[in-house]
Amino acid sequence: MSLSRRTVLSRTAIGSATLAAATMPGMSDVLGAAAVATPDSGGYEIGIGLSDITGPAAECGMMGYSQVEQQTAGIHLRPRARAFIIGSGGRRIVFVVADNGMIFQSVHRGVLLELARRFGDLYTEQNVLLTSTHSHATCGGSSNDYAYNLSILGFQQQVYDAEVNGIVEAIEAAHNDLGPGSLTLGRSELHDASVNRSRVAWELNPSADREHFPDAIDPAVTALTLRKNGVAVGVITWFATHCTSMTNTNHLISGDNKGYASFSYEHLEHGVRYLDGKPTFLAAFAQTNAGDMSPNLDLRPGSGPTEDDFDNTRIIGERQYLASKEAVAHAQSIGGPVDAMLCYIDLADIAVAGRFTPDGQPRHTAPAAVGVSLFAGSVEDGPGIPGVPEGVRNPFLESLGNPDQPAPAWLADAQAPKAIAAPLGLLPPVPWVPNVLPIQLVRIGELYLAAAGGEFTITAGLRIRRAVAAALDVPLEQVLVQGYANAYHGYATTPEEYDSQQYEGASTLFGRYTLCAYQQEFTRLATAFAAAQQVPRGPAPRDVSQLQPNFQPGAGPDMAAAGRSFGDVLVQPAPLYHRGGHVAAEFVSAHPKHDTRRNGTFLAVQRRNAAGTWVRVANEGEWAVKYYWSKRGAAESVARFTWDIPADAAPGRYRFQHYATRLGPDGSLVAFTGTTDEFEVG
Repeated sequence: MSLSRRTVLSRTAIGSATLAAATMPGMSDVLGAAAVATPDSGGYEIGIGLSDITGPAAECGMMGYSQVEQQTAGIHLRPRARAFIIGSGGRRIVFVVADNGMIFQSVHRGVLLELARRFGDLYTEQNVLLTSTHSHATCGGSSNDYAYNLSILGFQQQVYDAEVNGIVEAIEAAHNDLGPGSLTLGRSELHDASVNRSRVAWELNPSADREHFPDAIDPAVTALTLRKNGVAVGVITWFATHCTSMTNTNHLISGDNKGYASFSYEHLEHGVRYLDGKPTFLAAFAQTNAGDMSPNLDLRPGSGPTEDDFDNTRIIGERQYLASKEAVAHAQSIGGPVDAMLCYIDLADIAVAGRFTPDGQPRHTAPAAVGVSLFAGSVEDGPGIPGVPEGVRNPFLESLGNPDQPAPAWLADAQAPKAIAAPLGLLPPVPWVPNVLPIQLVRIGELYLAAAGGEFTITAGLRIRRAVAAALDVPLEQVLVQGYANAYHGYATTPEEYDSQQYEGASTLFGRYTLCAYQQEFTRLATAFAAAQQVPRGPAPRDVSQLQPNFQPGAGPDMAAAGRSFGDVLVQPAPLYHRGGHVAAEFVSAHPKHDTRRNGTFLAVQRRNAAGTWVRVANEGEWAVKYYWSKRGAAESVARFTWDIPADAAPGRYRFQHYATRLGPDGSLVAFTGTTDEFEVG
């Protein structure tokens, strides 16, 4: 058959599974009286928590596009972790949505270990569900899997610490916020925030599957509202679209379109100020089966609805926010228990029964391998790994050895029709991707989440939902696939989609029958879940945290230009601006790796109030403010900040104040500030 350009280019563990941690001996004593919500509350206990997971804002590889040259150089919209704890009848689940690229197994393990240290066996792998929005504009390097650190140049401890600590902080805040509450569940549809970027593969699915998605997208929007005292304190919204509105030419850290959706709901509607203590409302925008769903509506990177990254991020995010609001407006109260169950499966070695395969024959998964099409990436969202320019080296790759090794004949047969580019599961010193991976079922009243670490296409997600709904004997709409959860291993397409070997099929690492294995294993888990039976925990996931090289250059001592001091203003604002204007200033600064200012800020836009006190009105990390970092010479940092003055900004006197920390020649860290001249907004 003829091949399109896209086809050719794009080539912790705590005990065994139980229905809930609360059923463990002595657990009722740990939960205490607050575990059972008061009868008139809606039957639930609810807590919300927020923390910052921003990594270093300079010279850190970004996660998602596999571009070595795409390194951080500032911040636009700080990524955050939003945690929700929901309990009923002495049982609890923890649901976290992180504005990052992926939840890697290393982070999952690190979070669970710290939760065990703080809470004992209250929050475990069984009842904690960690998910990612899959933003391609955040820091990489938190993985212990070599394949996902290649373009990052190795494991980045700062990124790992930011993600683990931020997620744990959010969970602890939610724990401390627990109180009686109720839940409502609503649904709507959104048809102009996604497009199928792999239509040629999707068309190979049977008509019964295609008819379920007449526009080749999954338009379903599901919104769970958490209430206390009759007031909404949180909304979790599920919708399938990639967080790739920001392209691979962007160097500013951003939560992308789902991050903006959260910002709109929290800050613009509810007035949440992220640095002003405990928020009273949180809005998380979670993924589902977004594997073939692109926000780039013109099927070109950064194109659609406009030709501007930032506008696209805002518009696609705003559309998700408005669709969530519509779902919430039509929501109904729900009841029912809270349960969770997790086990591990070895995706590289699963015998799949014929009842789960398209031809009815027993099949088998295979050790991980990537296809040739993977290396171009999704050309609709961002080209993949380019040809390496002459003279450019990747020392991380050189330390591991050349992955471009011939695959043995048996693996080529097992992965057919994939043309294998690299047998990742067979490479030394250990496989470059995980193969023992968690699957999890979570029940929140009438809503069930089938969670796994893959990027499931919409039709792959549909088949898992059908399998789980059948095993649980519930309507299909009550089951969602929660992708990007607890681990990461690439894509999962249907066998029919796999045959076309588009980017998604080439990235389905464990072969043609990966999805079939998932259908089988989720059926097993759901059957046990429905019968309140335990399942074996399964094989133990590996821990290779001690085998993590890093070749990313560190930040040395900072220097200021001759005649300059740290905090000096290089570019002052103009004396007068009108609302809707654009303010810019530059400072002599320091390398952000010396202090990432997590849960803080590098800039405060301040207004002088009637009492003569300077009050913060905006900061870097919010939509209207951008922070650009650049280096001059070997060690001179410049921080440039811009502020788009809101149309409703109060008239008065304003200034910028910059905060940073420099590293001295003696190794000491010294905090400093810089302040611009005042300017008028009229």
